[in-house]
Amino acid sequence: MRQYLAGLGLALMASTASAGVAIGDTLEPFALKDATSGKDVDLKSAAGQKATVLMFIATTCPISNAYNERMAALAKDYSGKGVAFVGINSNKQEPAEDVAAHAKEHGFSFPVLKDLDNVKADEFGARVTPEVFVYDTGWKLRYHGRIDDKKEVSEVSSKDLSVALDAVLAGKEVAVAETKAFGCSIKRVTK
Repeated sequence: MRQYLAGLGLALMASTASAGVAIGDTLEPFALKDATSGKDVDLKSAAGQKATVLMFIATTCPISNAYNERMAALAKDYSGKGVAFVGINSNKQEPAEDVAAHAKEHGFSFPVLKDLDNVKADEFGARVTPEVFVYDTGWKLRYHGRIDDKKEVSEVSSKDLSVALDAVLAGKEVAVAETKAFGCSIKRVTK
């Protein structure tokens, strides 16, 4: 089984933000092209939101795809509460056209940005898909890690992203600010 998973490029236990950003770091908003519209999306447009969720996602990863409905539902549920969601695709083998088709097929209401040459994935220290980073209104990193604890929705016992967002929205500290994200490794450009 391990060889099969390794062959798929799955990294079931990714490291936390040891290389990249750390809890409490401040983000300098950036811009990337939206795969669907082809237009630049500047994170500064999320200014005034109570929180911003950056999600590193993929089109072909079976684990990331298991979360498509959950990501769409979370974005829908929290958008009315002042939370902006942004998907980021950093996989070298997934062209913008595929990313756009995937976003449309799964009803993503949030932009999905194409991170050419995995520049942002490297800056964040993102390793797998899905992997999330939650920023508060002052662009301070408040949570990093997984969406929840199980690929199969019927087995979920810890809704980590929802718990973190609820704490941020309530003006409280996030009790568990880092969890281990699991999923497929981000396929990087060799530099």
